[in-house]
Amino acid sequence: MTTILSIQSSVAYGHVGNSAAAFALMRLGVETFPVLTVHYSNTTSYGSWKGPVLSATDVMDVVTGIDEREALTSVNGVLSGFQGSQEMGKTILAAAALTKQRNPSALYCCDPVMGDEGRGMYVAEGIPEFLRDHVVPQADIVTPNQYELDFLTGAETHTTEELLVAVDELITQGPSTVLVTSALSDSAPADSISMVAATSDEAYLATTPRLNQVFTGSGDLTSAMFFAHLLETGNLGESLKKTADIVYSILEITTQLGRRELALVQGQDLIVNPSHDFEVERLR
Repeated sequence: MTTILSIQSSVAYGHVGNSAAAFALMRLGVETFPVLTVHYSNTTSYGSWKGPVLSATDVMDVVTGIDEREALTSVNGVLSGFQGSQEMGKTILAAAALTKQRNPSALYCCDPVMGDEGRGMYVAEGIPEFLRDHVVPQADIVTPNQYELDFLTGAETHTTEELLVAVDELITQGPSTVLVTSALSDSAPADSISMVAATSDEAYLATTPRLNQVFTGSGDLTSAMFFAHLLETGNLGESLKKTADIVYSILEITTQLGRRELALVQGQDLIVNPSHDFEVERLR
């Protein structure tokens, strides 16, 4: 059984961070150890929220407690998302390193959350540079959106070819696998959106219809589903396809229900049996 240590934020109302990833992973059949970095009443997109921010020491204490149960030896992968401070980022790196000590075959997947097209950077000052210079080089898998990819590589990508060049540049920095989420191309239909998964040897493209809604937590769901399938199968193209099938199916039912928050509970069966079956195109 695949086991993932997921170090992310949490909300009581809604589905972002671990409140998106942990349920979806468990529904997929993945043993999940959720470690919380914050526990808010709701996402910050509402403009107001309540709840505590856990310190980096608190987070490491939880990881240490898991280790004292000798459970890190069973962890196949460490997943991280939003990192609210450099200190938290250092703690996540320490947790990933400790996990790899206990299980040398374990992988670290980082979703380098920092910004998005149209919004710009929305994290604290210094976080983007910290992710670029310290976290990404130590990650095995990174899952940036296109805006984040451009920042991490200093590129400006407008075509699939330019995207692949930027992905190859990112791979030279340390990660072996890159998943670009929410990728847009000048040559693609305006009503579509793509994902690209690549290593130095192979690359695949998945394109789905573009839904007219902003989905909070969709990136967290995407990273979790891709990481879980890659750990399970080791097959890059298959992992991308399954991720596209699941994520689009969840976003579609969310739209149909008129919900602001991801309809993960209502659509939970779609995590196992998606309602869509997209093709993936091999790019190399």
